[in-house]
Amino acid sequence: MKAEIKLIDGVAFDATTQSGHTVTIDGALEGGGQNKGPRPMEMLLVGLGGCTAYDVRTILRKARQDISDLKVTISAERASTDPKVFVSIHVHFIITGENIKVSAVEKAINLSAEKYCSASIMLGATATITHDYEILEAIN
Repeated sequence: MKAEIKLIDGVAFDATTQSGHTVTIDGALEGGGQNKGPRPMEMLLVGLGGCTAYDVRTILRKARQDISDLKVTISAERASTDPKVFVSIHVHFIITGENIKVSAVEKAINLSAEKYCSASIMLGATATITHDYEILEAIN
């Protein structure tokens, strides 16, 4: 896997992935940024969210759970001193569907967290990661 990070100006960069997608990353105003894009550490949380959402969706599909929507919200705390790593991360899943089994959701979240989500496992080296979920019944 490869990526290219190219300076735009100030502390803003265009990051291009191997698959050809580009996102602008920028620093906070107080750090010389111009708010042209998310901060690098925000992108780490987005990566974690996307990784675990993908896993949970895939696992629930294989378990034949009728999911019509999946949302992941993440909150995190960072260390107060440099390098200001994440020290705690909470991942909240909101799963909407029909007759979703609690056991299937719990299994999917655990498998993602402990086996499949590379981002979660890497970030777990410095942060305590917790998970919870809500299951909403789809309205027809």
